[in-house]
Amino acid sequence: MNAPATTTMPRALPAAHRDRLMRIGREVSFPEGVRLFEEGSHADRFWIIRTGTVDLDVHVPGRRAAVIESLGHNELVGWSWLFPPYVWHLGAGTSSPLRAYEFDAAAVRRLCEDDPEFGRTIARWVAEVVAHRLQAARTRLLDLYAPYGSGGLR
Repeated sequence: MNAPATTTMPRALPAAHRDRLMRIGREVSFPEGVRLFEEGSHADRFWIIRTGTVDLDVHVPGRRAAVIESLGHNELVGWSWLFPPYVWHLGAGTSSPLRAYEFDAAAVRRLCEDDPEFGRTIARWVAEVVAHRLQAARTRLLDLYAPYGSGGLR
């Protein structure tokens, strides 16, 4: 399932808010096969992908983790950093070499508190990402485990 345009950072955030956010990001790189985070661990940062891909997965007891979605250019990796108790709801690993912007979650939350308009914009963006990921997870889990798959529901 491809991300709707409104969930990618350039389309979701007005230029002034995007610029403000990018000022506190730092460039990072990871090789293929690196775990960015594990489901249930502390969510203290997030990433926006420049190049490469990240697979989001969910733990399935007694089975290998199920890949829910693959993320690419300009997509947000991680949303659990915005909502207490700041614990990852999914896992994530690089499926190709990754270049991304990394953000300190506490610093972004402070920006959101200091500027309510900026905070509303970030919250709206992250909420759209969460809604999209929830639908992707539902569809993927039905495809994997339901007797007749998702039936093409989108």
